[in-house]
Amino acid sequence: MTHADALDLFLRFAALSLLAVGGALGTAPEMRRFLVDERHWISGVQFTDSIAIAQAAPGPNILFVTLLGWQAGGALGAFAATAGLMLPSSVVTWSAWRWKRASEDAPLVAAIRLGLSPLAIGLTASAGWVVAAGSNHDDLRMWALTLVTAVIVATTRLNMLWLIGAGALLGALGWVG
Repeated sequence: MTHADALDLFLRFAALSLLAVGGALGTAPEMRRFLVDERHWISGVQFTDSIAIAQAAPGPNILFVTLLGWQAGGALGAFAATAGLMLPSSVVTWSAWRWKRASEDAPLVAAIRLGLSPLAIGLTASAGWVVAAGSNHDDLRMWALTLVTAVIVATTRLNMLWLIGAGALLGALGWVG
């Protein structure tokens, strides 16, 4: 990865940082479009695997951004991606927190909170779609498992560890791969 590529990665992720309402995972579809489809720095499988590995690892869920940067351009790519996603959103969050503390009872604070909630849900759902599409390919059993899991999560309060265990069991039995 050249320094110009690293700057491009930093600037693209910095722009995405300002859209990461509800978390960085909500910007995964655009990250995938940039890294896989536009720049061809990583494959679709590498993208999906990077998210899965980072989500399974202990620590903050932003680790997937560092892993994507590493896959795209080694240490320079990891630094560019992570700094790009962290710096702008951190400055905005700090400024917004200070403003919110000073204006706690203002109607605008409540309106912003209410307005950002559906946006965060939509961005997270789109990220889920990108990860599912990258993992399920054309396997109808995987799509069925994804749909059943989504319905269970949306309609019950079942601990997700049970769903992960059920998925592991289905994989061990050879039902899904």
